[in-house]
Amino acid sequence: MAMSEMLQTLYKRGVIRAIDRQFALFIADQLNDTNTKIAGWAALVSFELGKGNVCIDLAAIDPTRLFDLPAADSARVAALLEPEHALTLVEQSPVVGKGDIPTPLVMDGSRLYLHRYWLAEQRVVAEISKRVKTIELPGETRQLLDNLFVPDIGYLKEQFALWPDAEQPQKLVDFFDVVESNRVDTQALITLISSGASHEAILSAVPESARLNWQKVAAAVALSYRFTVISGGPGTGKTTTVAKLLAALVSSSDKASGLDIKLVAPTGKAANRLTESIGNAVAALPVDASIRERIPVQASTIHRLLGAIPNRVEFRHHEGNRLHLDVLVVDEASMVDLPLMARLLSALPDHARVILLGDRDQLASVEAGAVLGDICDGADAGYSPSRANQLSALTGFELQGHENVPAVSDGVCLLKKSYRFHARSGVGQLANAINAGDPKQLEKVLMQGFADIALHDLDGDVYGHAITQAVEGYSAYLRALLAGEDHRQILRLFSDVRLLCALADGPFGVKGLNSAIEKALSAKRLIAPGEEAFYSGRPVMVIQNDHGLGLYNGDIGIVVKQEDGLRVVFEMSDGTVRAFLPSRLPEHQTAYAMTIHKSQGSEFNHTLLVLPPTPTPVMTRELVYTGVTRAKSRLDVYATRASLARAVRRKTQRFSGLADALRAR
Repeated sequence: MAMSEMLQTLYKRGVIRAIDRQFALFIADQLNDTNTKIAGWAALVSFELGKGNVCIDLAAIDPTRLFDLPAADSARVAALLEPEHALTLVEQSPVVGKGDIPTPLVMDGSRLYLHRYWLAEQRVVAEISKRVKTIELPGETRQLLDNLFVPDIGYLKEQFALWPDAEQPQKLVDFFDVVESNRVDTQALITLISSGASHEAILSAVPESARLNWQKVAAAVALSYRFTVISGGPGTGKTTTVAKLLAALVSSSDKASGLDIKLVAPTGKAANRLTESIGNAVAALPVDASIRERIPVQASTIHRLLGAIPNRVEFRHHEGNRLHLDVLVVDEASMVDLPLMARLLSALPDHARVILLGDRDQLASVEAGAVLGDICDGADAGYSPSRANQLSALTGFELQGHENVPAVSDGVCLLKKSYRFHARSGVGQLANAINAGDPKQLEKVLMQGFADIALHDLDGDVYGHAITQAVEGYSAYLRALLAGEDHRQILRLFSDVRLLCALADGPFGVKGLNSAIEKALSAKRLIAPGEEAFYSGRPVMVIQNDHGLGLYNGDIGIVVKQEDGLRVVFEMSDGTVRAFLPSRLPEHQTAYAMTIHKSQGSEFNHTLLVLPPTPTPVMTRELVYTGVTRAKSRLDVYATRASLARAVRRKTQRFSGLADALRAR
C-alpha cells in the first residue's frame, strides 16, 4: 500500500480527520513526493494533536497502537512508516527543523512537533523560567501573614460547644492544622476553651512549629516568587488563600498608585464564579476597609483581558504590546491550553507576578496540552532546602527541604486539606479514592453508606430513574418561573441541580438525555415545547464566544416569557442579569444535561452523574473525578461498577515536553 493510499483509507474510515490528511498532503507537496514517509509522520503528529497531545516521541512509539488502530491494522501502517528508522528519517527531512528557522515540523530531542506548538511550549518555558526566582521581602511580612492567617478563635468557641466530648481532641488537632500532636496538650486546650479563656491564651497553647496550614504556606510561596501555582481540590480554600495573599501584597506595596491587579478565568462562567467567590472572600478579610477597597473583585475572561479581535486569532495585547498590570490571577488554570497560556504569559510585563489557581487532578484543557499538570509534575517532592528555610521563616511552620527540586516546583503549593469535604463526606472520600486510581478503595467507599452519595447500577430501569430524578430537581426553577419570580432567583435555582454526562451523542450523551428530560418535563406540564426551538423555561448553553454580547462558551441562560415576547436571561460577568432576543444568541444548545467538560468551573448542590456502561476512550480517572467534585452536597452516580472501575484505572496521559523542559531549568 502506498502512503497516499493509506492516508486516504484512514480518512475514509474516519480514523483521521480531514485536517490530518490535508496537512500530510501539504508536507508531501513540499517534498514533491506523494509517497514520502514524512507525510505519514506528519499525519500522526496532527492526529495526536487532535487528542490533546502537543507532540509525539519518536523514541517511544508503540507500533501496535499507531493512530489508535487495532494491532493488526497498526502493524500494516507501521510497515509503511518504519518506526525503527523514524528518528534518522525525520531528522534528515528539509520540512523538519530545530526551531531556529521556520519549518512546518520541529524536532526537539526525540519529540516531533508542529512548529506552532513547539514555539508555544518554548514561550511558556521561557516566561515561567524568568519568574521562578525568590523575591526579597520586608521584615514585617511574617507578622502580616500571621495576622491574616490567625485561627478564628471566635468561630472555634461556637463550634466547640457542639462537639461531642469524645471528638474534641481530634477536632482541635484538625482545626489548628496540628501535624505533631505530641507537642500540643489538647486536654489543657480543652480546659482553656471551656473556661472561657482569652483568644490570646488559647492561641499561645498551640505553637506554630507544631502546625502546618497549607493556605498560609501558599500565600508565603506567592509573596516570595513571581510565578506561583496554588493547586487543590474543591473546598481546599484556593480563593480564600488568594484573597488573603492579595491583601498582603496590597498592604506591603510601596507603589504610589497602588498595585494593578487583574483577575481572569478561561470562560465567562468561570469568571462569573471567580467574581462572586473572590468578592465574598475579600469581604470577610480581617483587614481595614482601606485595604479591602484596593483589592479588585471583578474578574474577566482571558480573551477579554488580551483584547480579542472579532474574526481573528490575534489579540490586541502580545509580546510587542504588553498588558499594564502588576499581578495576574488566573483561576481554573487547568482549562487553559498551551497556545493560550503562551499568548497570555508573552503579553505580560516582565515585573508582573503570575498566580495560577486550579486543580491539577481535573480534566486538562479541551485543546492541546496539560499546562497546569506539567507545571505541577514533581511538586509532591516538596521544596528545595533554601526555599523550605525561607518559607519556614515566613510562616513559623517547620518545612523540610529536599535535594534536586527544580526551581519551578519551589513556586508550587498543593493545598491538601478540604474544608468542604470532611471525614463524613462521601463526595470527598469518593474523590480521594478516584485520585488514588484504586477500584478496591472506590468500592470500599461506596459500601460505607455515606448519606451524600449513591451509586445506581445502570440498567434500563435505573436510566429511567435518572431522568425522573432530574425532573424532580428541575421542577423548582420551573415552578418559580411559572410563579413569576425574579430572574436571578430562577437562574440560581436552575444551578442547584445538574445532570452531567461523559458523551455528546447517544442515549447516555447530552442529546439523548436532553431529549428524555424534555419529554418528561413536558409530560408533567412544567414546560410546553412547541414546533419552535425556544419555549419558556428552556435552559440554553452558549457554545461559541460572542465578545460583542459579552456571552462566552459555557454561559447558561433561561428562556423567559415577557410582554414583548420570549427572551433569554443570563447572569453576566459583572453580576447583572441581562435579557437577549433568542435570535441574537451565538451558537448554543439545550442544557438540562451537559458534558463533564463543560461543567468545569461550576458547582452544583446536587449533581447527577450518568456514565456509559460500555468502554469509551473519554472515560478516564480525571473525567470521573471532575464530575464527582462538581457536587457540593449530594451526588448520584448512574454507572455500572465495571465501567466505573475501568475509568478509575485509566489515567489520562498527554504528551509534551513542557514538564521536562521546566525541570531542566
